[in-house]
Amino acid sequence: MDFVDLIKKAGGPNVQSCYQCGTCSGSCPAGARTNYLVRDIIRKALLGLKEECVSVTELWYCTTCYACTDRCPQDVKPTDVIKAIRNIAVAEGHMLSNHQKVAVKVIETGHAVPLDKEMWQQLREKVGLEPIPPNASANPWAAEEVKKLSEICGFDKLIGYEEFLKAEEEKKKKKKKEG
Repeated sequence: MDFVDLIKKAGGPNVQSCYQCGTCSGSCPAGARTNYLVRDIIRKALLGLKEECVSVTELWYCTTCYACTDRCPQDVKPTDVIKAIRNIAVAEGHMLSNHQKVAVKVIETGHAVPLDKEMWQQLREKVGLEPIPPNASANPWAAEEVKKLSEICGFDKLIGYEEFLKAEEEKKKKKKKEG
């Protein structure tokens, strides 16, 4: 299966409709502040340059705001194409460490941004909310369910959860030795 077919199968079925008008890149708020160019990644994908797509840091700059998808005249759905390429990238071992840390948080707490700091709870109280929201933060059983689901569907293996934990343990040991 070639790279374009992989993208189509992974969630970007309209990738071949792109005629490189650049509306996606011109609409992208992340591209306005970084060197992220949606059009460039899609062009490389259409040329079959898989490694140039899955290994670039810029692939992870998309915030999935869908501005490109809303404005694409060809219904390419560039956000879906980028997400499909990301899925392929992760399956092949390419993932930014910060994204891996977020994935680990999801496995461990049920949230990408858990309220695990007292300061955040105080902020919630300050605006009249309960200190802990009625989600997995307040229901540890729900977080356990998320963890089980990640094991069942293979998400934990996909993101290298066990390897991440071992690396973190090694860092702690090394830090402790250094005093």
